[in-house]
Amino acid sequence: MFSAREIYHLAIQIEKNGETFYREALEKISNPVLRELIVWIADQELEHEEWFSKKMAVLEEKADDLDLEEIGHSILQNILGDQSFSLKEADLFRMDNLEDLLRLAIEFENDTILFYEMIGSLVDDEETSKKLQEIIKEERHHIELLQGFEDKENGGKGA
Repeated sequence: MFSAREIYHLAIQIEKNGETFYREALEKISNPVLRELIVWIADQELEHEEWFSKKMAVLEEKADDLDLEEIGHSILQNILGDQSFSLKEADLFRMDNLEDLLRLAIEFENDTILFYEMIGSLVDDEETSKKLQEIIKEERHHIELLQGFEDKENGGKGA
């Protein structure tokens, strides 16, 4: 129904957006422990992007039915609607506090999980399915760690 190429393309973009967001967020963070966490998360987003890119490269070597791929693209776009998984609307430099930054990061991670869960049910490649589950687990771990800092921020301990 959906082409693997289209799914990988969207996943690559999601991971690039996440990595860019986290790298730019470092300019707003002074807490060394949180900075270390954000660098680690950005590095994981890069690893995810590289994995999807390798899978995409393998597909690029094969000649698939482009008409079928175009149909899959249209269907996927209809399902996703206007959800771009982009953090461009988020102007980090206008954010007044760390709490807003953390909330946005958690929201992005949750959106990423929802996307991977949705496409996971459509993937019939066992390796990709397992990797998606692994990435979902890592994204959930990111949320747990970010929520820990958000709880500290809400408790007045600051970051």
